[in-house]
Amino acid sequence: MKKCFLIVRTGLLLAATFQLSYAQVDSRWKIHDTDRPVPPVINAGTPSTQDSPGRPPSDAVVLFDGKDLSHWSHKDGSPAKWKVEQGYAEVVAKNWQHLHARSVR
Repeated sequence: MKKCFLIVRTGLLLAATFQLSYAQVDSRWKIHDTDRPVPPVINAGTPSTQDSPGRPPSDAVVLFDGKDLSHWSHKDGSPAKWKVEQGYAEVVAKNWQHLHARSVR
């Protein structure tokens, strides 16, 4: 019984390893191919300080900028009815609902 379990486990492990290694190979280019496309350069942004807020990375989607809730909606798709003041969002009494991020890309 133990021997059978060991054989099955080894076979599954080998199959999983093969699948994972095969998933990483892109057959359109060879290793170190100079024609391979270069990924876009991303600006890392800047950290925040006590005096000024930082900037997000260049590929980031800013969901809340302290000015509006344009990237947020209620579950039914209606615009968010929360109040935005002085850089923060606050729930309005009798309008308490969870917000969901809209698709922004």
